[in-house]
Amino acid sequence: MSITPHDERFMAAAIRLSRWHLGRTATNPSVGCVIVRDGVIVGRAVTALGGRPHAETQALAEAGALARGATAYVTLEPCSHHGKTPPCSEALIASGVGRVVISVTDPDPRVSGRGIAMLREAGIQVDAGVLEEEGRRSLAAYLTRQTKNRPYVTLKLAVSADGMVGRQGEGQVAITGPLARAQVHALRAETDAILVGIGTAIADDPLLTVRTPGLEAQSPIRIVLDPTLALPLTSKLALTARDVPVIVVASEEVWPLSADAEGLPPSILPDISPPVGGPKDGSRPMARPLSSGRAEGRTPPTDATDMDSRRAALEAAGVEIVYCNPYHPEILLPALATRGISSLLVEGGAKTARLFLEAGLVDRIQLYQAPVVIGQRGIESPLDATDIPSGFGHRGTRMFGEDRLDEYERGF
Repeated sequence: MSITPHDERFMAAAIRLSRWHLGRTATNPSVGCVIVRDGVIVGRAVTALGGRPHAETQALAEAGALARGATAYVTLEPCSHHGKTPPCSEALIASGVGRVVISVTDPDPRVSGRGIAMLREAGIQVDAGVLEEEGRRSLAAYLTRQTKNRPYVTLKLAVSADGMVGRQGEGQVAITGPLARAQVHALRAETDAILVGIGTAIADDPLLTVRTPGLEAQSPIRIVLDPTLALPLTSKLALTARDVPVIVVASEEVWPLSADAEGLPPSILPDISPPVGGPKDGSRPMARPLSSGRAEGRTPPTDATDMDSRRAALEAAGVEIVYCNPYHPEILLPALATRGISSLLVEGGAKTARLFLEAGLVDRIQLYQAPVVIGQRGIESPLDATDIPSGFGHRGTRMFGEDRLDEYERGF
């Protein structure tokens, strides 16, 4: 059977549904499923909060007996392996559906192609690749972690009319208006973690949480690149670390020798903690050295007593400290992926944005342009609409009051 406009319409509905729980399904992807019989939707679902139950089993339960002979539209290939729940392919087979339409084939080696094979062996017609580009975009975080062993990275920049992202010595400077800021909070709510450099953490004293009424519980893990443990105990991040997790990425040079009984440097300590999810699935990541690499061109602190005191105070406040070269994102990102972080939002400042851009590790750029003029002592933006890196395609423009948002995305 050829793909029809009806197939695309129902798959588009499944893709829209899948976005409801972005950033809230732990290490599992947020998948949408729609069950259609005689042109009418009889069951629909999205992967549950925390990652289980999966979308297919919930949609089938809603459809009940009407699922027999119906068509199931699923944004990602149904799983075929036994994990904490039985395979969704088996559930579809048992329900008696006559056809399954899939947007994206799952790259997970435990599934890839096997779910489709199981369905076809059971006599179910399967059509894959329907609205695949749109489906891949909705599953971008999951697909990036599966295929590139790192989180999907979004860089958000708010740039003034004169090309600045802030003003030196003045902390946070409002560049965009309230409508644009509300959109940024919505982006935070569907992201696993948010990252800033220590300069921004000190100068702006940001909170980095979701403050949209009703979405506060969807705040991402907050990560600070902080080689010498300079995050102030009086900062909003430290003061709220027990409410929303904060991870400080410190240089390996400040690794406490007392933490390693054998005196080994952290770059060769075994990684013994299991991957875990972020705060949105109720768990907190465990402290451990992330990987090898030394902080180039940086002098480690000489006062070990002072460093131990800072470390102890931050940990007592609930801040987690991990030891890795903060300025090698190609090392840091895979380590974050092992902890179940599939999506990362880089919010500042200019040096940190440039770090990820130069490493070629940005997947999406959200560039806000506002009519505000910063003027003297402005901090120049590392990027504007005239010098978007090659490989990025323009995905659209939206207006939020007087602020313009241009979104660029790197192709998969």
